[in-house]
Amino acid sequence: MSTIEPVTAGQNGAVAFATTHWSIVLTAQSELPAAREALEKLCRTYWRPLYAFVRHQGYKHEEAEDLTQGFFAVLLERRGLDTLRKERGRLRSFLLVSLKHFLTDQHRRALRIKRGKGQPLIPLEEFRHAEVDIEPSDASTAERIYERRWASTLLDRVFAQLKDDYCKAGNAELFDYLKQLLPDGQEAPSQADVAAKIGMTQNAIKQAFRRFRCRYQSLLREEIAQTVAMPKDVEDELRHLISVFRA
Repeated sequence: MSTIEPVTAGQNGAVAFATTHWSIVLTAQSELPAAREALEKLCRTYWRPLYAFVRHQGYKHEEAEDLTQGFFAVLLERRGLDTLRKERGRLRSFLLVSLKHFLTDQHRRALRIKRGKGQPLIPLEEFRHAEVDIEPSDASTAERIYERRWASTLLDRVFAQLKDDYCKAGNAELFDYLKQLLPDGQEAPSQADVAAKIGMTQNAIKQAFRRFRCRYQSLLREEIAQTVAMPKDVEDELRHLISVFRA
């Protein structure tokens, strides 16, 4: 589902910023094994938008995959972190600018030289088959495709967490029905239709959807907060993602 809605701030607009994707990048210069493990997880999380950007530069699948892996190797070597301050604390912008710098560098030296330093690669087998059929023929710019893949990746994580919450509570079927009620085109069913299908009253569905939407909004804010440096940046990033999907 490709749905991002305006989100109302929680109590006092508070979002937990103790450990975020952005803080992982900021502390990546640490040599501790935990720092590398966290950074590897970050790379796996944002593989799809980064690969898509490289693919739409005109590279074939194998080349794009190697280049993306090479970029991760550079990131894991803790290089290029001087661009952090220039990107105003947004992980989305930092990774794209860093990737552009990396691709430019590849015109000057072979990828195998960069990857020949014994740096272990990040296992990304779970993504490869899903990305093979991407073709660089879309009329959109590579940056626009990157933005849409970024937003889709973020939403996938939100809905995965939301589904997990409902499954743990034994409400997997309810989740599937309530998810259909989020704005996603004119074919979305009405609450009355969902109530009839699931055997609940319309008022019960209304209350269940209200709770579903509140939890969705909370998780969306939390996920965005993972990718920015300051709480005040959450709203700007949310507005940007909304504009990406409406474009």
